[in-house]
Amino acid sequence: MRFNDDDRSLSDVHESIDPATKKKSWRRIAAFFGPAYLVSVGYMDPGNWATDLQGGAQFGYALIWVLLMSNLMALLLQSLSARLGIVQGRDLAQCNREAYPRGVNFALYVLAEIAIAACDLAEVLGVAIGLNLLLEIPLIWGVLITFADTFILLYLQKLGMRKMEAFIITLVAVVGGCFLVEMFFAKPDLGEIAKGFIPSIPNNAALYIAIGIIGATVMPHNLYLHSALVQTRKIKRDDASIKRSIKLNILDSTIALNMAFFVNAAILILAASAFYSTGNQHIATLKDAHVLLSNIFNNEWASHLFAIALIAAGQSSTVTGTLAGQIVMEGYLRLRINPLMRRLLTRLLAIVPAVLVLAIMGEEEVDSMLVFSQVLLSMQLAFAVIPLIHFCSDKERMGKFTIGMKTKVVAWIIASIIVVLNLKLVYESILGWMSAIESTWAKALIIIGALGFVALLVITIVYPWIRRRREAVASIHKQRPVPELQTLKGTAFNKIALALDFSENDESVMRYAIQMANPSTEFILIHVVESAPARMHEKNAADLETRYDQSGLDAYLAQFRSAGFLATGKLGFKNRAKEIARIVSETESDLLIVGSHGHKMMKDWIFGETINSVRHMVNVPIFIAR
Repeated sequence: MRFNDDDRSLSDVHESIDPATKKKSWRRIAAFFGPAYLVSVGYMDPGNWATDLQGGAQFGYALIWVLLMSNLMALLLQSLSARLGIVQGRDLAQCNREAYPRGVNFALYVLAEIAIAACDLAEVLGVAIGLNLLLEIPLIWGVLITFADTFILLYLQKLGMRKMEAFIITLVAVVGGCFLVEMFFAKPDLGEIAKGFIPSIPNNAALYIAIGIIGATVMPHNLYLHSALVQTRKIKRDDASIKRSIKLNILDSTIALNMAFFVNAAILILAASAFYSTGNQHIATLKDAHVLLSNIFNNEWASHLFAIALIAAGQSSTVTGTLAGQIVMEGYLRLRINPLMRRLLTRLLAIVPAVLVLAIMGEEEVDSMLVFSQVLLSMQLAFAVIPLIHFCSDKERMGKFTIGMKTKVVAWIIASIIVVLNLKLVYESILGWMSAIESTWAKALIIIGALGFVALLVITIVYPWIRRRREAVASIHKQRPVPELQTLKGTAFNKIALALDFSENDESVMRYAIQMANPSTEFILIHVVESAPARMHEKNAADLETRYDQSGLDAYLAQFRSAGFLATGKLGFKNRAKEIARIVSETESDLLIVGSHGHKMMKDWIFGETINSVRHMVNVPIFIAR
């Protein structure tokens, strides 16, 4: 055991894959694919199966839309995690360590470790149940057998990251293939499946299961994991390379998470076809589902494939869970332990509770343990999602790759939904524990723990804003060295964009443009057509106003060219501000000059909105000509 001086995520495989070394372009692109597949297994692990089965068995196809919504939420959050890792070169645990106070960080670390242990518990039970269903091995022995896969990850890590990704993708393909065959057995009603994508909640019981589906879909350890895995790809640190890497990783996430959506939807559809339509709405456990599948479809392979998929899902998830544990420990504590010890510790934290419960209370409590593991995961989820959004919104550290306002709003809405639903789940779980426990001291400890949970949640939300405000105030009052004028070299404006409205303001715009130009400057003349046909048909519009504006723009161009200047005309359509910003960006202009109407009060809101909006959309200086 030692403290980690090499402060890189997964330092053993950090930047171990260099896409630039691939000769063919498709191989360079393919080199970026892989991290999201390791992440996707967390979205189809055994902990998700119970809610999918209950949803399909009790309500048919009605809750498929919940799965789709959960998948879209997960896609946005995972893309933010990948963006954080690529841009900052830090994983989520490292960013938390740098942003929050030491005490808060320790609490976040403990919660993350509990979540990983809970996830591993679900995976251990999933593999054990699969072995029991397929080979009739007693559950307690199945749990002990899972201890042997401790050494699989160690072997895979020695083979390298691409071999590990290939192993996981193979297991994911096995899961997907099993359910694809199950769909042939089930012969689901495609029309009813399509109706299931229309949002509806049949009753309160359906609402509870929908909450369970959402709560079980987004896994907190996956957000830590993804932000580290993307750093296994070596990229140049220029803006173009970072932007390309973000795009390819989003594509990778889209494909992988859609595969996870297929698996979850297939479980729900299978339950709807096999149980809901045959009057077996009471089915709620994996074992019951396995027994009935062969009877309903009159084919023993229906149940065999179900068990095989369960084993593959559990096995793939346990590999990625251990990686997440390594990332969390090294990120929060800067502490690295022997990989074998880390794997043994993680596995023992899952196996010991499972063995004790099975030995003392029997196999009937397996499903209760699965539900309990999902509650623990839900309690940790907000503490991963909220910091992630904070970090991706930090302009100082993310620079031009800071998420936009629309993405930020959607992300906070998703975070709010997750927090509210999971608080509800935790609240109901606490009520259940309080009613089952008679000891006053135990009840007091539960209440204190709940209050501490809420306090930590508030700190997690508020502290980054307070910290950034303090840093901003400190930077204002900090004494800075006076810059030396001879080091400040001005740059000539090679392309000057002029926003023209064919009014008296254009004269001022053109005068200042000529004063700021040099002999080689190119002028980009911009005018936005605002007629109704132009808004509808854009450049294909042939109405009188469009023709008139094109004629006016040509007249301006003729004036510039006759004076010996290089000039280009660009007509825009629809929204004025957006079109001006788009043309400035596409033409790579160095300066934008706009005319001011000089209006005040209400008229300024009407006529001045273009300037106010454009200045937030462009990355070049704007000169307002009066």
